[in-house]
Amino acid sequence: MIRLDTRPSAASTAISITAAALMGLGVVMVFSSSASLTAPPIIENLFSNPSFRQATFNFAALVIMLMVGLCPYESWRIRERTWFQPAILLGLISIALLVAVLIPGIGEVRNGARRWLSLGPSSLGLSFQPSELAKLAIIVLFAGFCSHMGERIRRFWTGLLPMLLMLAVVAGLVGIEDFGTGALLALVGACILLAAGAKVWHLALTAMPGAVGLAYLIVAKPYRLERLKAFLDPFADPQGSGYHQVQSLITIASGGWWGQGLGAGIQKYGYLPEGRTDFIFAVICEELGLVGGIAVLGLFAVLLWSGRRAMLQAHTEFGRLLALGVTLTVGFQAAMNVAVVTVSIPTKGIGLPLVSAGGSGVMLFGVLIGLMINVARHRSSQQTVHPTGASIDTNRPCDQPAPMTLGPSIAATA
Repeated sequence: MIRLDTRPSAASTAISITAAALMGLGVVMVFSSSASLTAPPIIENLFSNPSFRQATFNFAALVIMLMVGLCPYESWRIRERTWFQPAILLGLISIALLVAVLIPGIGEVRNGARRWLSLGPSSLGLSFQPSELAKLAIIVLFAGFCSHMGERIRRFWTGLLPMLLMLAVVAGLVGIEDFGTGALLALVGACILLAAGAKVWHLALTAMPGAVGLAYLIVAKPYRLERLKAFLDPFADPQGSGYHQVQSLITIASGGWWGQGLGAGIQKYGYLPEGRTDFIFAVICEELGLVGGIAVLGLFAVLLWSGRRAMLQAHTEFGRLLALGVTLTVGFQAAMNVAVVTVSIPTKGIGLPLVSAGGSGVMLFGVLIGLMINVARHRSSQQTVHPTGASIDTNRPCDQPAPMTLGPSIAATA
């Protein structure tokens, strides 16, 4: 008989420490990048200060990460003969919120995009991005359904196609207002399907309709075409469409190898837009230098490597796909953000995981990292039943005596 025990492992410890380090770095850099020459001191409006609020969100995300890391991830799997399926409920809630945010009067518009839902009174200034919840929903749903279907995922009509339609609905709803996150969801979902055993040529058949859908999302918003043109030659209009890219490159270059010093950056004072969120990596490079930027990338590399270890050591298919989905989401989003900041791909609104400002983003990533920690904590304990009825733990070293539990027959004679 094989049962799963949960206890700390090298992978779970590395994931916890690295994620906490990235969150701590995020708090420090958000405070630094939010500096202003005209704003009142932080102590005058402590609870309404964006930097203090972000520190609160990061602390809450750390607590959530540790709590989720202790909760059995198997509770999210698809179960037989029961009507209550937490993964399906999460998917339905996510789709409902993605539809609600697109409705005028319900969704909140910022920077020309309708991505936020207000939470509570407007005086609190709290909001939530349903696209962040969609990341969790896609990972849990795809890991649950793929592990439940088993070999049936290799069938196109009854296995793969329903999953692709689900992915198209979620990624399409997100991509209407957030193309970068929509593309991220599509990429992660396709990778999970491939890892679950879907045939490559089946996915290739659907790649063309998917590419057409992504192309439509690009042309549907004129500003996306402008961003694409600006990416091809940002210096053609450095004060207009290419302003973001040019200022990001200037910010990175001004830091040199060792940086201007923490808090000593200049670009954050009105030159670099979105320095707290999408372009915080540029601020890191300016103040901590290229060495600091490489160190941040090193932390993400450790996190991804530990996620890979958790995936390879998982003892259930659901756990393996869950760890894979979280690892890919963190890795792809970090790569996309750094590529945007370094002008390697067109500008899109996507933050650096665990570092960029944003309450819903950091807290949802806390949930995702917590799931990965929980997968890494699980170990299989195999027991062999002795002919006398005693159970022996076969995982114990050979030089240690195995404790024996009296079976019913021995207990009766005693």
